[in-house]
Amino acid sequence: MNGHGKTFLITGGNTGIGKATAIGLARTGAQVVFTSRSREKGERALADIRRESGNQNVACMHLDLASLASIREFAAGFLAKYPRLDVLVLNAGLMVGSRSETADGFEMTFGVNHLGHFALTGLLLGRLKESSPARIVVVSSDAHRAARGGLDFDDLQARTGYAMWPAYGRSKLANLLFTLELAERLQGSGVTVNAVHPGVVRTEFAGKDDVGKLFGALVKLSGLFMLSPEQGAQTTLYVATSPEVDNVSGRYFVKSQRKQPRKAALNREAARQLWQLSEQLTGVTYS
Repeated sequence: MNGHGKTFLITGGNTGIGKATAIGLARTGAQVVFTSRSREKGERALADIRRESGNQNVACMHLDLASLASIREFAAGFLAKYPRLDVLVLNAGLMVGSRSETADGFEMTFGVNHLGHFALTGLLLGRLKESSPARIVVVSSDAHRAARGGLDFDDLQARTGYAMWPAYGRSKLANLLFTLELAERLQGSGVTVNAVHPGVVRTEFAGKDDVGKLFGALVKLSGLFMLSPEQGAQTTLYVATSPEVDNVSGRYFVKSQRKQPRKAALNREAARQLWQLSEQLTGVTYS
């Protein structure tokens, strides 16, 4: 894909899959903007991405998905600076070992992995429509299969019996339900949305500071058998840029192929219910 004249935005592009994605997109010649929660890490990544891609038209902007105020500030700044948004990649995510809350009182995993991206997409959707044909790529995970019983709408904030892996699995299921409902709402708009599973990738994700020393050590050890960030970014890059995905929407991709997610991810009633609650919680409504 020739990216000249196009603008790509990637959340969480300072490390791991997001950084590899930013490098890959920058190599197309596009304007690439990536976000980082840490300004210092973002600046270091910016230099790396520019150097490795050979593209100086790359920028880093601060964004904390655990804060609705930060999300609104970021969206306003992005819209003021960039007249186009051709592809939005919702890549950032986390896993935390013990229950904590965002600045707005949401359970951290659900708040960042789903609600933060829900709010951000809603605030940027008008620009995507103006730039159509445009794409949204949601980085989900086969970890959604851990949420065997679907979402518990009576306890979306995991106030009772918090456990790290189920909480993460539910957040990834929420990503897929978001994709399902958004695809339906975007029909005829010129904007498509698809979800991807990057594979089990060796990154800084699930580090010991987030998940605890023991689990962090196990993750580090298992890294010997994981994909590289560059390998993990391939499906995201495919769905973001391939002409083969033109007009494809509401699908789930694994290894750059369409794959059927777990049945719970295809529950349209759950998708609609999650959407309504997400609008209520974030205060962001989609036009």
